[in-house]
Amino acid sequence: MAEPVLLLQGVFKSFGDKVVTEVLKGVDLRIERGEFAALVGPSGSGKSTLLNILGLLDRPTKGTLAIAGEETTALGDAGLTRLRGRTLGFVFQFHHLLPGLTAIENVMMPMIAAEGRTAKAMVPRAHKLLARVGLGERADARPSELSGGQQQRVAIARALALEAPLVLADEPTGNLDTKTADQIFEVMREFNRELGVAFLIVTHDPRLALRCDRTIELVDGRVVSDQRHAAT
Repeated sequence: MAEPVLLLQGVFKSFGDKVVTEVLKGVDLRIERGEFAALVGPSGSGKSTLLNILGLLDRPTKGTLAIAGEETTALGDAGLTRLRGRTLGFVFQFHHLLPGLTAIENVMMPMIAAEGRTAKAMVPRAHKLLARVGLGERADARPSELSGGQQQRVAIARALALEAPLVLADEPTGNLDTKTADQIFEVMREFNRELGVAFLIVTHDPRLALRCDRTIELVDGRVVSDQRHAAT
């Protein structure tokens, strides 16, 4: 069996010293390359904590995490930063675009951060990504000149700037109307199908979750359901 893009084994996460709150309670999770999965659960279930660990923004109290075959337990902060930049893309509910930059400059930011400089080759790649999300003609627009759905398209293009094999999307349609949410979902689906990028999408929208290949439900810090179903 090919190595998964993400492998989480026996992960616990606690907060506090005198009063300890256990948020994650032995989570196991395996995401294969090219999967398109939804993570659901009620508020307080531990989804945000889990996402922070998967995004290498926090460390588990106990357990192991491997991203694209690389075990993260022994990595220092610099190693985690390098691995994050090489293997993970992020899409948030509130796109977090830099308001003073154009769409194409926002897409180029991960490339610039990884290289420590600007290179000519970055421009055509960023243009290509913007064209793929339907914004080829809005490359020079600033976020304030774009609709909410267009801004989220820029954020998706930015998430794929470094050809990450896995994108973590935190409520990517939560701030959008139903029609725009469907359009954003389809943009992510196209990248998944055409490029083989794996997506793990946190969502409160059961309608969108059912359109994924797999729905993982987290309740009280534990995976209580992991259901595969036909996507539409």
